Amino acid sequence: MKESASAVKSSPAKNGAIKSIAVYCGSSLGSSEIYKENAIIFAKELAKRDITLVYGGASVGIMGTVADTVLQAGGNVIGVIPALLEQREISHKCLSELHIVETMHQRKNKMIELADGFVALPGGFGTLEEFSEVFTWSMIGLNNKPCGILNINNFYDPLISMIDKMADEQFLQEKYRSMAIIEKNPTVLLDRFDHYVVPSLKTYD
Repeated sequence: MKESASAVKSSPAKNGAIKSIAVYCGSSLGSSEIYKENAIIFAKELAKRDITLVYGGASVGIMGTVADTVLQAGGNVIGVIPALLEQREISHKCLSELHIVETMHQRKNKMIELADGFVALPGGFGTLEEFSEVFTWSMIGLNNKPCGILNINNFYDPLISMIDKMADEQFLQEKYRSMAIIEKNPTVLLDRFDHYVVPSLKTYD
């Protein structure tokens, strides 16, 4: 289906129940088999919990691995891909739903709209940009849903250090230092999603 999407304020799932998670991750598999292996473990956990996967719609890389695994386990997968990347990223043809949008902004907004939470797996600049946006939206009150990082193979250690540096140098308010749920174990990560407490809004006093 082809559609447009506009930015909307997103709210957490009712009664704290996480029914869908947007996953941001690479369209490549990375340099080590460990990334694929752990992506499969994470995807199986989503299917086990009957959590719908919302992702970028590609059939390649970590993106394709996560989607294929959820589908093989009988889970529900929704892809969102802009028309300009449909061929480049090789859109997945066997999804439960595939939304084809016009722009990258519409892709991100649609994924935010469809998801009850957000998880970053290893990826490149696109992954980092998408996760940074939902994290920022949480700080300013446009998004009240949990943001998590699955730190496979210590991939996100430099980002975690950067978050601490921002807080130490007072460019990030202290209450946001630990706002992202960071775990190496997907079971623990998803358990913590169900107990997420929305932080207070960013202030300037």
